[in-house]
Amino acid sequence: MKKLITCIFILLAVFQLSAQAGDLDSLKQKLQITKDSLKGPVYIDIANAYLSKNDTISSRRWKFLNQLDALNYTMLALHVYSNYEDTLGLRTCYNNLSKIYRLQHKYIQAKWFILQSNSISRQKHDVPNIITSLIELSAIKGDMEDYKLGMRDLNEALKLSVKSKDPKNESAVQVGYAGLYRQMKEFTKASLAIKRHEEIDDSIHKAELDRLAQINTQDSIQIKKQDSAIAKKKVFTSSNKKLYKAKSAKRVAL
Repeated sequence: MKKLITCIFILLAVFQLSAQAGDLDSLKQKLQITKDSLKGPVYIDIANAYLSKNDTISSRRWKFLNQLDALNYTMLALHVYSNYEDTLGLRTCYNNLSKIYRLQHKYIQAKWFILQSNSISRQKHDVPNIITSLIELSAIKGDMEDYKLGMRDLNEALKLSVKSKDPKNESAVQVGYAGLYRQMKEFTKASLAIKRHEEIDDSIHKAELDRLAQINTQDSIQIKKQDSAIAKKKVFTSSNKKLYKAKSAKRVAL
């Protein structure tokens, strides 16, 4: 039985690798027919495909090579976006570069790039992405054991998520707290943060169910109104037909 399960896992891994290889091939083919000015998103897709391969392999060497490929394609995208002053594209590149350097334990570089992403979001007053970058910045500072500064970033992220009434990001901030507390070996506080995260997620789920129930109720009322209108129309039409037949019969009788 164990051998069968092992074989199944191996087959699944091979299938995933084959699918990813196919995705990379198709993306690289797409790159050949894409105008230079539009190649940025394709470069990013290729970089992400290389990063996703790391989830299915255990070899450090292959992981490093995939990260290197992801880094090179992200740099190509960065060059395209820089030429056209596409700040949103640049932010995507900065996020990718921060992720790659963090995977390589190059925390100074990772921190620098996520700060650039955060700066663009602040310039655009893009609160959700400010929060996201602050959570990532805090995690990187946790890796660097700058716990106090990491906590400060999370506190700002929490304040922004509450002020903007963004429960999804507030929940993500609590996951950030849990991760940072674990790094600090404050496991009780980490558990409390996870509990708050679960409570927020439950409230989001309940609110969504209530919203759907309200929509269903409104739809039901609307359908009943439509059915009632159709029924009245049928009665009116039937009455008119009977009246017409009666008048017709009188004309024949005359």
